[in-house]
Amino acid sequence: MHLEGSCHCGKIKFSVDSAEPVPFMRCYCSICRKTAGTGGYAINLGAVARSMKVTGKRYLRIYRARLPEDGNTGTHLSTARRYFCAHCGSALWLWDPTWPELVHPHAGAIDTPLPVPPENVHCLVDSKAAWVKVEGNPDDPRFEHYPSMSLAQWHQSKGLASPTKAGQAQSRKDA
Repeated sequence: MHLEGSCHCGKIKFSVDSAEPVPFMRCYCSICRKTAGTGGYAINLGAVARSMKVTGKRYLRIYRARLPEDGNTGTHLSTARRYFCAHCGSALWLWDPTWPELVHPHAGAIDTPLPVPPENVHCLVDSKAAWVKVEGNPDDPRFEHYPSMSLAQWHQSKGLASPTKAGQAQSRKDA
């Protein structure tokens, strides 16, 4: 599915192809909650990084979160880059060089109508803010940490994966 997105002020516009366009996973971690969350969580989509096109790049800024060191009192920078608009502050997408082929647009930055998810998955519930109530169907899967299933695997298991232009081009090259 081809997705179009933008920041609130319109200075940054972007497009990306996604095989995983259903906004289903609510992340309650403190980083997502504080940088892109509304209502105590953020929703990220999965997309093909090489398909991304951006206008208004001069307004883009990157935030790299500080993470605590294991067993130490120090911190280190996350490898994930969170892109946002310097003019209006809108959170736009996350990209991590650990998985360079992927980009994760924030569902709230997407202007294209998105499909309604058949369920919501709640992850990192153990780090949610005390004031946040995990809402939704009581049968929705909930994970204290990360689920064992990736975005792509969840979409495939529900029959919701859609072909992308980049994926179709890759399939033709592989044939």
